Amino acid sequence: MADLAEPTLMPAAEADAIAALAKALAHPARVRIIAFLLSRPGCIGGDIVDEVGLAQSTVSEHLRILKASGLVVGTFEHPRICYALDPAALAPLQGMIGAIAARAAGDGAANCYTPAGRTR
Repeated sequence: MADLAEPTLMPAAEADAIAALAKALAHPARVRIIAFLLSRPGCIGGDIVDEVGLAQSTVSEHLRILKASGLVVGTFEHPRICYALDPAALAPLQGMIGAIAARAAGDGAANCYTPAGRTR
């Protein structure tokens, strides 16, 4: 019988960080904001409102969520706020996606546990 290694669980803080990133990316308007910020090195909040086509208060709420996740940073340049992406914030999510891709590239059958005497 093959010796099954004890599974290694990720620390709760890392799981929380990945979940926050996934939640921040889980809305089409926030994905459009990220895409807009990718198209320029930084921008003023009003530019985002014009580009995304949502009310200023709605864009502000989406930016609050993106900032809370760390994906977006805002610097106050009176009387405006300039927003930019922080690519380093994606490291936890990128690591998990890389691990999933690496496993998918391997033998998928080896990833499935089948109790002795049972067939798939």
